[in-house]
Amino acid sequence: MLHQKILLITASVMAACCAASAAPSASEPAGRSGYYRYPALHGDTVVFTSEGDLWSVGIHGGAARRLTSDSGMESMARISPDGQSVAFVGQYEGPSEVYTVALAGGIPERRTWNGDSIPAAWAPDGRLMVSTNRFSTLPDPKLVLLDAHGGREIVPLAEGSEAAYSTDGHTLFFTRWRKQPSFTKRYKGGYNETLWRFDGISEAVPLTADWAGTSHNPMFWNQRIYFLSDRDGVMNVFSMDTQGRDIKQESHQRGFDIASASLSEGHLVYACGGDLWSLDLQTGKEEIIPISTTSDFDQLRDHWVKAPLNYLSSVHISPDGTRAIFTARGEVFTLPVKTGRIIKVAGEPGVRYREARFLPDGKHVVALSTESGETEFWKYPANGVGAPEQWTHNAKVLRWDGVPSPDGKWLAHRDKDQQLWIYDIGTKQDKRIAQSKFGDFDNLTWSPDSRWLSGRPTAAGLALRKPPRISFCRSAYSTSTPERRNSSLPTATTA
Repeated sequence: MLHQKILLITASVMAACCAASAAPSASEPAGRSGYYRYPALHGDTVVFTSEGDLWSVGIHGGAARRLTSDSGMESMARISPDGQSVAFVGQYEGPSEVYTVALAGGIPERRTWNGDSIPAAWAPDGRLMVSTNRFSTLPDPKLVLLDAHGGREIVPLAEGSEAAYSTDGHTLFFTRWRKQPSFTKRYKGGYNETLWRFDGISEAVPLTADWAGTSHNPMFWNQRIYFLSDRDGVMNVFSMDTQGRDIKQESHQRGFDIASASLSEGHLVYACGGDLWSLDLQTGKEEIIPISTTSDFDQLRDHWVKAPLNYLSSVHISPDGTRAIFTARGEVFTLPVKTGRIIKVAGEPGVRYREARFLPDGKHVVALSTESGETEFWKYPANGVGAPEQWTHNAKVLRWDGVPSPDGKWLAHRDKDQQLWIYDIGTKQDKRIAQSKFGDFDNLTWSPDSRWLSGRPTAAGLALRKPPRISFCRSAYSTSTPERRNSSLPTATTA
């Protein structure tokens, strides 16, 4: 019965929350700034993606003109060398395929039937180069050249994803693999993207093997290769000569990574945050391109949510069982089980809240918040009245699962580095007590007397440290259960 009441209350609150958060301000102008991605530059013309469609605008900004309007996504534009056509990924027939459309506007023409193609570059002779898995015996992409009549030529490389030609018409600079899927910043694993040079005849030569991080999005101008790399900790524009030497940093972003870039005639346009930036390669000047889009902004209209529970990320019951706390769409609410008011505990604009729980006194709530710029634990009044208090200040990676002890003295939590922490609520000290080299901790559970914390690291390899008194399994097998059986979901009892 309690479960049914919570579901009913949740559905009504989620519907109201989702509709309210999508409502635009009455003061917003018809033309407004948007979220811009995948820029392609040719001369003074920039083509980019916004609202799932392609738009064009001058390099100095202004009101953008919509090029496509399909209900699917159009992205990853590449402008032809003559500046007449745009290749892009579209979904006109359902699957994502490569299409071309006149830059002046017109009916898109389908160019691939592969199900996974991405436009990589235009060859100097006007042929379109795409990256696809269709012609590979392994799950790796290959580069394929397509002419206007449907003819194709497979580039003789084992793998190929992003590419750019030099002005000699045959030297190709490319990456082998597509972007590694974890979106981890400063990734240095075995799937890192690196740049190579291929002259069309000899074996391809690595150019960025000296850097263990990412180097991708090759562009060519004035006998230099321009590319994106995280060598300074943030993805920025760098350049090097054709031998992979004389590396120089060209852009200097310090916050968001640069996601993609395009170069033409000594000017470079890149996507960073929600904006497009221009970079003059001769002067080094960087500035935001002031773009406005005129649209009905359908995505910002109020709308009814058909499945509101899909937006619920966590729910927990208060210590006395009279209220429940919900985290949904990055905001925190408490709701009565029977009668009473709905309280919005936390929901500041621009801040995401996660994993909210009641503290044992029932008067306060602990939740993860990004208000400080990192994911930290904060304490909030459960009645929504009063200022919050930041507890932790040492986050370096994403954090999860803050579980308070029954006596209200400790907070156990874990993070993306597979570390287990105990926060002392009295002294405000956060201590790392364990780390797994192979998997995450989960199912953190306190004993009723708050003296023991049980958990299940998902693999072996723990380095345990002391206080308070902690009891752990050494692996996915509990020491109190048979070692040949998986054990999980520990629950403490009073017996």
